[in-house]
Amino acid sequence: MVKILLLVVFVITLAVPFYNRTGPTLLGFPFFYWYQMVTVLVSSLLIYVVFLVEDREETE
Repeated sequence: MVKILLLVVFVITLAVPFYNRTGPTLLGFPFFYWYQMVTVLVSSLLIYVVFLVEDREETE
């Protein structure tokens, strides 16, 4: 069931209409660039959570 979190990774990465713009800017970076940086961090966190849960279920 926790693997559904991996679907979130695909949605936030492949949903181009969400980030296909230049504004607002953050520290001089257009929205597209800082959205992608945040996406990498969120995706890494979600993949790690899925890994931990799946690994725990496997050892039980």
